[in-house]
Amino acid sequence: MTRPPPGAVALLRENRSFRALWCARSLSFVGDSLGLVALVLSVAEAAGSGLAVALLLLAGDVIPNAFSPVTGALGDRFDRARLMVGSELAQGAVVTLIALAAPPLPLLLGLVALRAALAGAFDPASRSAVPALVADDRLESANAALGLGTHGFDLLGPLLAAALLPLVGVRGLLLLDAATFIASAALLLRLPALPAPDDGAPPAPLLRDAAAGVRFIRDHRTLRTIVAGFCAVVAFSAADDVALVFLAGGPLGGGDAAASLLYAGAGAGLLAGFALLSRLGAEKPALGLMIAGFAVSSGGNLLTGLAWSVPAAFAMQAVRGVGLSLVDVGTNTFVQRAVPPNVQGRVFGNLYGAVGLAAGLSYVGGGFLLDAAGPRVVLVVAGLGGLGATALTWGSLSRSRRGRGGTSQPEPR
Repeated sequence: MTRPPPGAVALLRENRSFRALWCARSLSFVGDSLGLVALVLSVAEAAGSGLAVALLLLAGDVIPNAFSPVTGALGDRFDRARLMVGSELAQGAVVTLIALAAPPLPLLLGLVALRAALAGAFDPASRSAVPALVADDRLESANAALGLGTHGFDLLGPLLAAALLPLVGVRGLLLLDAATFIASAALLLRLPALPAPDDGAPPAPLLRDAAAGVRFIRDHRTLRTIVAGFCAVVAFSAADDVALVFLAGGPLGGGDAAASLLYAGAGAGLLAGFALLSRLGAEKPALGLMIAGFAVSSGGNLLTGLAWSVPAAFAMQAVRGVGLSLVDVGTNTFVQRAVPPNVQGRVFGNLYGAVGLAAGLSYVGGGFLLDAAGPRVVLVVAGLGGLGATALTWGSLSRSRRGRGGTSQPEPR
């Protein structure tokens, strides 16, 4: 019997290059959490407006996704290691400028959008660098480890911010965020050269490359289904971010502490899910992980809407977090295996850019539904809609596989 490859701990111990990437991404992500807390507090205090905070989140989370076809294409044109280093240094410079200049709100929103766009170049490059650093049969463990070091640390950043804020203030938190970018860049210098794959064709203009990435997804039947399904699930389920605070303070009879606990539930589930996946070294069906994740995360939202107490709602949000970890590992592993290296940056950029835009639509729709029907209805609709989108995605993928005679490596149509 073939012995399964070891899990993420062994991979981090044995693979120096992957360890450098993991440490850099984890450190940068914790810094982002510190910076976000600092910016939200600063804008809330200076503007005294919920609209200003909403605009800040829109500038940082949604608007830059519109440029994802271009930022994703950068990773297919340049050395990915150098691109990541440059992105981290540029982000550090932008955050330092924000900390020292304390710009007015319109300029601040522009700088926040610029930093997020720079991060949009880093993320696809880092995801598409993984297959060059680890063996194919360890991709699941590698992606789980990266998820644990980024999304799984959602709990750490806000806790550090709460502890450090009385000591260093908002400006100090921003400067610490900038320092994490510099430290991340220093770690990434340990990576080997990761030149853009050469497909033999002469270099095309950047915008033409970006358009080719969009067409690749359009013409790849399985990828097209994945992007559409992922966006459909998120368009329903991301509304829980809007509803949880009102569920805690309304039907569940809790306060701010209860709301914080509910938001922490998904983070706890992410930690548990990534920790479990990182210990399982054997190859797992990537699309199966993704579909299971869609279903589990959507079911978690549905059951949160039906929860009778704060602890029950926390447990259901933790279930949702486990599902999100399955989605992350399954989706990333599938793209790394099924997509040619010379287009992976664009596929990752377009996929997660589209998902980010779907989340923005979900926030808006969830807000209207919340005012009309209350938080329980929002969460139940989010769960049922997500489960329906999951069933349609699974059915479409199954029909596609049957049409190819059951082959496991989908190709462009």
